[in-house]
Amino acid sequence: MTILAVLLGGALGTALRLGIDTLLPHTDDAFPFSTLLINTVGAFALGALVARVWPTAPDWLRAGLGAGLLGSFTTFSAVAVSLISMTSAGEWMPAALYLVATLLLGLGAAWLGLRAGRTRASGVAPIDTVNE
Repeated sequence: MTILAVLLGGALGTALRLGIDTLLPHTDDAFPFSTLLINTVGAFALGALVARVWPTAPDWLRAGLGAGLLGSFTTFSAVAVSLISMTSAGEWMPAALYLVATLLLGLGAAWLGLRAGRTRASGVAPIDTVNE
């Protein structure tokens, strides 16, 4: 069941990533807005799922959504290839900006996702899972 969930999630995540890359194309040495957007959205989604779904979800669902869907949707290798391509083309400042933006937006999105996932549906303050 777990392997099937990861396979299905991976296929869906890959298709979503390709769709966004197709809508927001860029050359190898250009600023990769699509990759930055994909990884930021994925970090937020994973944060929200970890806070809201992980505590009660079965292992197969966590694997399908985490490693499968979001693991194939977001990818560190795309970040690395974009950075190497930009620096090889002499685009050092955009590469540095991309690296900083990737780290700050990814960490910020994950933090916001965790907070959003911990917030009760009624809109009250976030649940403090550290002290529970």
